Amino acid sequence: MKNIIIGLATATALTLVGCESGSSNVEGNGIHDSRSFDVNNYPDSTLTQELKNALAYMGNEERLAYDVYSNLYNHHLENGIEINQLLNISQKSEIKHIGIVQSLVQKYDLGENDLSNVENPIADNSVSFENMPSGEYDIPKIQALYDDLYAKGVDSGQDALEVGCMVEVVDVTDLDTYITLAQNSQAQDVLDAFNILRDGSYNHYWAFDKGLKNMGISDGCCSLGSEYCHPEYPQNEKGNR
Repeated sequence: MKNIIIGLATATALTLVGCESGSSNVEGNGIHDSRSFDVNNYPDSTLTQELKNALAYMGNEERLAYDVYSNLYNHHLENGIEINQLLNISQKSEIKHIGIVQSLVQKYDLGENDLSNVENPIADNSVSFENMPSGEYDIPKIQALYDDLYAKGVDSGQDALEVGCMVEVVDVTDLDTYITLAQNSQAQDVLDAFNILRDGSYNHYWAFDKGLKNMGISDGCCSLGSEYCHPEYPQNEKGNR
């Protein structure tokens, strides 16, 4: 039986270069995901079908964030624009988030027969991140979201930062639902993991918001409309927005 894939996408070697005209500032890069997570510190939880599906979904969604940020960074770098938020968040944070979900998937040995929201699994969860296909997912909704976001983000540096706002809002919205599921099921390991992911998304949202403001978009993420305007999101201790 194949296990569900919650692994990393292909990792391209990324190297920082000097900022070009129109580049985003490295300040406010949103990398403050300092909490560690060790799945071995928790007793086994009893996972409902909804929680099993939630782990599969968030594994795909965190991998989407890694893929779209890495791929957009490379695209714009080739055109002389360095967007440091995309690089820093993908390499220093999203990789960790995927690893957190992966550890839970492996702990509970979740495979395609355990899940009802996965179609056409593309690998098992033992595959290393170097061998995972970038931009390919086994949940159709995630695949469609990636395709739409990447198509938008390649148009300009502003569009790429706006994509960041959109991804993080989607993450927070989904995690709000899944955190409630974990609380109701008293699944402490899943609950703590999802809280770490959500705190990271708050930080990343404000990093992208600041990037837009540094470009002269005074409303930051709120320029995308009410759906993506969330002044209530917590800010980290350094006040990065």
